Amino acid sequence: MPRTVWSGAISFGLVTVPINVQSATEDHSIRFHQYHLEDMGRVRVRKFCEVEDREVHTDEIGKGYELTKTQVIPISDEELSDLPLPTAKAIEIVAFVPLESIDPIRIGEGYYLQPKEQVAAKPYKLLARALSRSAKVAVAKYAWSGRERLGLLRVREDVIVLHAMRWPDEIRDPSSLLPPPVELSDDEIEGALALMDSMTREDLEGDDFQDTYTEALEQILEAKREHREPPHLEEPEQKPGQIVDLMAALTESVQKARAGRGEDAEVHEMPEKKTAKKQPAKKAAAKKASARRPRSA
Repeated sequence: MPRTVWSGAISFGLVTVPINVQSATEDHSIRFHQYHLEDMGRVRVRKFCEVEDREVHTDEIGKGYELTKTQVIPISDEELSDLPLPTAKAIEIVAFVPLESIDPIRIGEGYYLQPKEQVAAKPYKLLARALSRSAKVAVAKYAWSGRERLGLLRVREDVIVLHAMRWPDEIRDPSSLLPPPVELSDDEIEGALALMDSMTREDLEGDDFQDTYTEALEQILEAKREHREPPHLEEPEQKPGQIVDLMAALTESVQKARAGRGEDAEVHEMPEKKTAKKQPAKKAAAKKASARRPRSA
């Protein structure tokens, strides 16, 4: 049973739904500790006070805001929890929007919301049914860990899920990462669409969606535990670093994708790369002149 990470209520207009918040995901990654290689002694991080130059215990540690290098303003957990915010004790729904109107880059960790008591069962079910029928998601505000956040509420298998959301100013501008201007032909775009079509799936089940890194790591750890040689792991196929012929690469990719799914690998509908025919200068000039004429009503 996952532990409760927060307790409060969903505020839906004048309707209040007491809930417990539980993590909706699990991390199955293999984790390592740091060890002294000479004697395999555990290496630990200790917390020292730089003024007294001594190790301090957890009950001696609190929060503070550095105003200047010589002035720190202490703040307690009680002061943070008593902030006069309506979202300090509740997840307050402020709007309902279509899911596609929210950029996925703003959506983060997910949490299950569990009705806290029997009295919460009916309003909880009411909100879940309303969200399911409307095909919309709720945008809410809530305060956790000393800061106010945005959240997205949706329904998954009749359970309300809260996703943490980032504020707009927390998303970096990607314009500096754009590649230099290039020309793309319609044939190349059609080729990319054909590749997407050959790789389209109805679900995310199968070997392609297994955590092969963790499986390989488990095999190595098991072999070392039994004092035997770790299994030989095949290296992934090396891919060329530079694409010389984009259309040829797209065609080959479609063939491999179809062959991997047991389909006919021969590509029929991939367009051939066309070479634009040069026109006489007079005809080209005539076309430009006709393109500048305004359209009639």
